[in-house]
Amino acid sequence: MKPKVSLRAALEDPKLLGNSIPGESWEAWRALLLAAMGEPLTDRELQHYRRLTGRQDAPPQLVHELWCVVGRRGGKTRAIAILAVYLATLCEAKLSPGETAVVLCISMSREQASYALNYAYAALEDSPILSKLIRRRTAETIELTNRVTIDIRSASYRRLRGQTALAVICDEIAFWYDDQSSSNPDTEILGALRPSLLTTRGPLIAISSPHARRGALWSAYRRHYGSNGDPLILVAQGASRDLNPSLPQAEIDVEYDKDAAWASAEYGAQFRSDVETFLSIEAVEACVDGGVYERPYDRRFTYSAFVDPSGGAADSFTLAISHMEGKTAVLDVIRELRAPFSPEAAVEQFCILLRQYSINVVRGDRYGGLWPQEQFTKRGITYEPSERSKSQIYQDLLPLVNSRGCALLDHEVMKRQLVSLERKAVRGGRDSIDHPKNLRDDIANAIAGALTHAPSAGGGDPNFFRQLTYPKMAIV
Repeated sequence: MKPKVSLRAALEDPKLLGNSIPGESWEAWRALLLAAMGEPLTDRELQHYRRLTGRQDAPPQLVHELWCVVGRRGGKTRAIAILAVYLATLCEAKLSPGETAVVLCISMSREQASYALNYAYAALEDSPILSKLIRRRTAETIELTNRVTIDIRSASYRRLRGQTALAVICDEIAFWYDDQSSSNPDTEILGALRPSLLTTRGPLIAISSPHARRGALWSAYRRHYGSNGDPLILVAQGASRDLNPSLPQAEIDVEYDKDAAWASAEYGAQFRSDVETFLSIEAVEACVDGGVYERPYDRRFTYSAFVDPSGGAADSFTLAISHMEGKTAVLDVIRELRAPFSPEAAVEQFCILLRQYSINVVRGDRYGGLWPQEQFTKRGITYEPSERSKSQIYQDLLPLVNSRGCALLDHEVMKRQLVSLERKAVRGGRDSIDHPKNLRDDIANAIAGALTHAPSAGGGDPNFFRQLTYPKMAIV
């Protein structure tokens, strides 16, 4: 990739991008963007650069990767959108005849990614020169006359292969989750994206407020922030007011008073030390019986069930069935009904399955007040609200998993939901275990309840279930 006009010249020319991020409030961002492009910095810009990156010397050339750990309302989406416009219009790369290129803007949802597209389109329209490059705009693209398209996508690695990219922008990468699978696929997505930059040698740019100490953002920060990092992988970290000094300090102080740990991440750009992974993928995988998707009813065992009810509009309605074999809690069935659905029809469907396993009592949380009890009782099944909270049920599950005291089914969503669970301290010194923001734990909650309530079959071989040959059944 070769600039036709320097970024500094573009940001100083009102006919190009001079009106996009002007003034003192954007000074720190301009310093970062200029450094990422390998352009010389003024003494004042170098002060901003050193404060934000922990490095003395600016990169000697266009960086391969730029990672920005920035507090909320720090202007990151707008600043990076301007860089996207610059790369799409004022830089060039060798393209084969008939080949087109994209500047990809990826976020956890199309709605989130559209903010960057709106900033980019406004910058193009505001330039009397660059506006002439606009061929057309759709809800997800800005198509330019120079064979380049600025394209927004949601964070799904399946849709990102086989493209030639001038640059890839990853917005709020610390919060990338697949709502259907409850996974955090940042590493898979980055693996799919990097080959698209090989021929153009364009940059990978990732911006986000921080969260827990895990994932691609944390890995890049841990390895490359400061003077010991790769010179061509630039990592910057700045609180909201470091990059947007126009934010009122008094309002931020109020947020710190409400929840210091949360505000430290959201506005202070600090990775949360009070949030940790509850279950490791290694511990969960060790309990999974590969290729066993469901276990049929066996009259030798006594079964129990746990449900996580839903009103049918948003969350899933889930059911899990288990039994004990010696000292091992065995998971037999997982069912999930995704919204939208009829709650009464869901209860009817689950009651039919419960009777197939000779279950006449089902446990669940206290969601919906008396409604679940009434609906299950109407169909001959007693509904007992659990005496334990969700956090307590997860705490009871932990030793079962870590000691391989349970046998899990081969179910990808279950595994991802279990691994995504977070433990954090709350007031009073107690631990709270729950799913992160934007994720779900409907299946994890049901299987944790089923396994920790499994009735003992009495006196059996704790490894007996591993000697059985269960038919591989499809998940319904």
